[in-house]
Amino acid sequence: MINEYSYCPRLFYLEYVQQEWDHSADTLEGKFVHRRVDTQAGQAPAADDLDQNSRIHARSIDVGSQRLGAIARIDLLEGENGWVMPIDYKRGSAPDVPERSWEPERVQLCLQGMLLRDNGYNCDEGVIYYAESQERVTVLFDAELTTRTLELLDEARSTAESGRIPPPLIDSPKCPRCSLVGICLPDEVNLLRIEAQPTLPFETEAVSDEEQVQVTPRVRNLIPARDDKLALYVQGQGHSVGLKGELLEVRDRKEVVARARLRQVSQLSLFGNVQLSAQALREVASRDVTILHLSYGGWLSAVTTPPPHKNIELRRRQFQAAADKAICLYLARAFVSGKIRNSRTLLRRNARQLHPHITHRMAEARHRADKAASLEQLLGMEGSAARDYFASFSQMLKVTDESLTAFDFTSRNRRPPRDPVNALLSFLYAMLTKEMVVTLIGAGFDPYLGFFHQPRYGRPALALDLIEEFRPLIADSVVIGLINTGEIRPKDFIARAGSFALKTEGRKRVLEAYERRLDTEVTHPLFGYSISYRRVFEVQARLLGRFLMGEIAGYEPFCTR
Repeated sequence: MINEYSYCPRLFYLEYVQQEWDHSADTLEGKFVHRRVDTQAGQAPAADDLDQNSRIHARSIDVGSQRLGAIARIDLLEGENGWVMPIDYKRGSAPDVPERSWEPERVQLCLQGMLLRDNGYNCDEGVIYYAESQERVTVLFDAELTTRTLELLDEARSTAESGRIPPPLIDSPKCPRCSLVGICLPDEVNLLRIEAQPTLPFETEAVSDEEQVQVTPRVRNLIPARDDKLALYVQGQGHSVGLKGELLEVRDRKEVVARARLRQVSQLSLFGNVQLSAQALREVASRDVTILHLSYGGWLSAVTTPPPHKNIELRRRQFQAAADKAICLYLARAFVSGKIRNSRTLLRRNARQLHPHITHRMAEARHRADKAASLEQLLGMEGSAARDYFASFSQMLKVTDESLTAFDFTSRNRRPPRDPVNALLSFLYAMLTKEMVVTLIGAGFDPYLGFFHQPRYGRPALALDLIEEFRPLIADSVVIGLINTGEIRPKDFIARAGSFALKTEGRKRVLEAYERRLDTEVTHPLFGYSISYRRVFEVQARLLGRFLMGEIAGYEPFCTR
């Protein structure tokens, strides 16, 4: 990790301390270049067993030193005449600089040489092999490089022990190709660090005058706009999901009804009585794909995940913040304010005959929510705004004579929903909660410990917190679109004892519309770049984490204009 620290201390902290990782095209190419040297081969005798006639050619050799407090894996170790030389494989070509290599590469190689020396080997140089140009660059382990390596090693150890993540690089050309740019959020964090800090009930990191001068207001679009992977939904009762090579196969008894490439699956949602083979479960989990087990109606029953995220530091801060009433109130205000603002915007955009007093009351409710003195008071303000919003919800629906009765919406009801519109809303809120659970698990949070929604057995409180601002933008918008375009009709519902639920074909169309909405690109109001709503979920979760870690001044809900 010394090469990461030399390259970017924040990258080192994210990978080594918080155990964050994500692939990019560069890391995948590097993995391909290393495919041979990552396989152990050849013998590396102990230093005492070497003589002038010994020849070494061994791959993937582990060495360590108690004195240095470091370990390393050497890609290739060559030796003869009593001397050994580590060879480090790199993708790309040798840089056009006097040293023909970058400092992070040199100190990494030098540390390998120092570890070999501590194990009794004679080693005074190493080689960096650049795969693209097929060039070997020799690096001498002189006093200057050795001193620099020891300095960086001490700095890295101190940084890891400090418990404070280093600040992001400022407008650095290193960021665009970094695999962790979507986790680090360098430009976003830098922008929010210099914003006027609100009065918060806890300490945030101070920003020096020098940093304020250097920080650029430009936020680069470094995050991929969309996720290339897709969610896989299996809702056929009695269907089974199995593994065949690199494919997931969905079967209805013996007939294959669908196939999906494993590398294209971001999450797997199983509705009701769907079987999943042990082989498929193991392979899906090994690829960090979350498996969600839902009731036939869409309620989250269980989550199968890979081993928990290793960033215990974030979860520790989450638990500390959840025990602080002032922080809970601060975040709850943000969640509720964002929800009311987005609900009001949706009404103003889509309602046909909206009474001005409705939007006025909702605007007042948002301002009162920003100043609520307690969670109980905030809950009342949210309820009042929700009643105004749903009282006008029907004015956003364009119903035909055929669907007038079925889609006649008067108020929000649930458990069970007593009309088709409420059935749609309940189902999509459940899907939205499921989506946020997956996002929070991936970001390292405990989705069951929230700040506004209080903990209750089996309730993903933090997911419910974060979806508040997205209910109007995602779920409600999908409902309006489905009804107004005629994509969903009264025949797509089944009525049972006064409650309504979607039929299988209707639910399939709802899920398709929901996924289209998540894939829709939107301009982020704070940062100015366009990303999909699914990416927005991740950005907001990461920003919440940066806030809890004390890096940024506050949490800003995602609000459209």
